[in-house]
Amino acid sequence: MSDSAIEEVAGRWATIRFDGRRCIHARRCVILQPGVFKANVAGDWIDPDAASAEALMFVALNCPSGAIQVTRRDGGAPEPLPLVNTITVRENGPLAAHAQIEIGGEAIGTRATLCRCGASANKPYCDGSHVGAGFLASGEPAAKPSEPLAARDGALKIAPYPNGPLGLSGAVEILSGTGRTIDRTRATALCRCGGSKNKPYCDGTHKAIGFVAPAKPS
Repeated sequence: MSDSAIEEVAGRWATIRFDGRRCIHARRCVILQPGVFKANVAGDWIDPDAASAEALMFVALNCPSGAIQVTRRDGGAPEPLPLVNTITVRENGPLAAHAQIEIGGEAIGTRATLCRCGASANKPYCDGSHVGAGFLASGEPAAKPSEPLAARDGALKIAPYPNGPLGLSGAVEILSGTGRTIDRTRATALCRCGGSKNKPYCDGTHKAIGFVAPAKPS
C-alpha cells in the first residue's frame, strides 16, 4: 500500500492518521466533526486541534474502514480492543470487521471494510466499486445454528486466499446489517468474488468464474 495515500497530522492533544486507500467515504468524520475534517476544501483539510482528544477518538471508533486512526497525546486511554469480534454483512456492500485484525499475518488495527463484490481495485479492502458494479447481495442472510463461543475476543486472522475467499481463523460473530447474529465460529471462509450462491460464505464459485485476486494487499 502506497505511503502517499497516508496523511498524519499532529495536534496538541492527538495525532490523526488518515489512510486514503482504506476510506470508503462513509462520511462519519465530516458529519461528526466537520471542524476537524473539512470536506471540499483545497489544501489542508484535517485540524486535530478543532476538537478534544475524546471527540477525535469517538470519530475514529465510528470509522468502519479503519481509514482514520487517532493516537492520543494527552495521556488518555487509547482505542479499546473489542470485547467481541464481529463481521457485519452490509446490504449490497462490504464486510465490516471489528476485531484485533490480522490480514496476511500483519496487524492492521481493529476496523476494516473488506470487499465481497469482487470488483475492488484495492483487494482485500473495499474501495466502493460495488456501487458502480451494481452488486446485489442481502445484508440479512439466514442464520446458521451455532453455539455461544467460550472466548469472543483475541486475534482474528484473515487470510485472503489467492484467487479465492477470505479465510477466517479466530473467534468471530457474523452479524446481519441490522445486528442480528448469523453465525458464531472460529473458522470459516467468506466469499469475496461476488458470485457465491451462499453469501456471505464461499461455495467455490470463484473457480468457475475465473476470479483473480492476490493473497496480499497491493
